[in-house]
Amino acid sequence: MNPERKYLVLLAPVISEKSTMVQQKSNQVVFKVARDSTKLEIKTAVEKLFEVQVLSVQTCNYMGKEKRMGRHVGRRSSWKKAYVRLAEGNSIDYGVA
Repeated sequence: MNPERKYLVLLAPVISEKSTMVQQKSNQVVFKVARDSTKLEIKTAVEKLFEVQVLSVQTCNYMGKEKRMGRHVGRRSSWKKAYVRLAEGNSIDYGVA
């Protein structure tokens, strides 16, 4: 993997009720990732950036919704989400207070 690519694969952590429950229940973290990224790229990016061991990666593609504001019609961007399962004893701290 290109050294700069690991910074372009992971866009942001997804912090929601569901992602918090998944993190506590099955030691998974959720990230918003680049749409063209593969599972292998996501795995290596998380392992290199956070220095943890990744067991598996699951991805979901979300299509952008069509939204209207009066008579004007627009469209939200499509995006991709990745569920990353960490090995026992590993964790990622987002630093959110």
